[in-house]
Amino acid sequence: MLTLFAFLFALALLIAVHEAGHYLAALSCGIRVLKFSIGFGPPLLRRRIGADATEFVLASVPLGGYVRMLDEREAPVEPAQLHRAFNRQNPWKRSWVVVAGPAANLLLAVLLFAAVSMMGVSEPLALLGAPAPGTLAAAAGVRAGQQVLATTIAGDTRAVRSWPQLALRLQEAALDGRGADLRVRDAGGEHDLRLDLRAEAARAGQADFLRGLGLRLQPAPVRVQRALPGQPAELAGLQAGDLIVGVAGPGGAAARPGASGTAAEPFDARQLLDAISASGGQALSLKVLRASRTLTLTLRPRRETDAQGRAQWRIGALLDDRLPSALVRLGPSQALREGARRTWQLSVLSLRTLGRMVLGRASLDQLSGPVTIADYAGRSAALGLAPYLNFLAVVSLSLGVLNLLPIPVLDGGHLLYYAVEILSRRKVPQRVQERLQQGGLALIALMIAVALYNDIARVLGPFH
Repeated sequence: MLTLFAFLFALALLIAVHEAGHYLAALSCGIRVLKFSIGFGPPLLRRRIGADATEFVLASVPLGGYVRMLDEREAPVEPAQLHRAFNRQNPWKRSWVVVAGPAANLLLAVLLFAAVSMMGVSEPLALLGAPAPGTLAAAAGVRAGQQVLATTIAGDTRAVRSWPQLALRLQEAALDGRGADLRVRDAGGEHDLRLDLRAEAARAGQADFLRGLGLRLQPAPVRVQRALPGQPAELAGLQAGDLIVGVAGPGGAAARPGASGTAAEPFDARQLLDAISASGGQALSLKVLRASRTLTLTLRPRRETDAQGRAQWRIGALLDDRLPSALVRLGPSQALREGARRTWQLSVLSLRTLGRMVLGRASLDQLSGPVTIADYAGRSAALGLAPYLNFLAVVSLSLGVLNLLPIPVLDGGHLLYYAVEILSRRKVPQRVQERLQQGGLALIALMIAVALYNDIARVLGPFH
């Protein structure tokens, strides 16, 4: 239910903002608006408002919306109202009305990003884990435990406060076909590492881009949050606040070394769980740090049966394995600048990625449809208000950028017609527009089909 509500609210909000942009721009030009609809199909709610008796409608299929204006191409217009018809306006006014929809979505993205920055976002620090052998990161000298402090790309140096900021900067560098210098800090102090990203543009928009480079977050250390009464963890003497740094026994292993053999990653929850599962109920020896003391505690996992009747081994402890993070919070003016900067960065990144898809230099599996969007809506809403607002900002931005593409049917296609009209002082013939509209519809249908295929493949796995 949370996923459904979060998805429907996102659709309603983003569509309403987009259409409100068209509506307000039309009013500013003196154009009469006949209907403002959120959704298609049979109306659920309907009301006429204002001197022009504009009909506001909430329809039953919330997958779009439209603003219907007075226009001679759709129906006869009374002579006294001709000056208020959309088709009678000069191309500059028509362009303003068309561009105002995507512009409203981009403005909403700026405001949402700014709101998130003012609320404060807890983001994981850019602490690097050991890279896989043979990757760019390994060749550059990345070692476990290093923290990225700043990036320098083409002479532009920017501080890195979190892992998402690092990801965005490296994606930009890859799309530009440039290298990136990472300023890192480790036990030996601060120094620079060079990542050559010139051959990575094709993968820059993919979700696993950083992992493909060999860059990953350092696993979080495992700290005991609570030992449950009467369970093996409590009986062995584990206490809240204990830091588990190693395990020995059947399937157990000490904290694994980094790629250099000199730096060690924290013992992580996955290693502990694997050791417990492999124990078969035999005793495990845990190495624990407690108030600067190192202890060795022995416990024997307890066998439990899950709902399917399968045996599982438990120690009865709640673990805290949250990643080290920083709370990023800005004042109003700084937040607005950050919102505008982030909107611009992601818009450029989206356009570049789409361009590479068109040229066949990037995979089409980066297109997402309604199933993926609904999934992310539910996940972000479950994490809290700030993650959900961030999700809304990204989708609003994407909607604005997509609608500005010069494809007939989309707002960008109409802007293209008006640009031709301004330059040639002649309108694009209606029959030409109709042919182009058909081609645009076919292209949009193809994009939707690819996005839906990607959605289904993510759920069921790729088809062969």
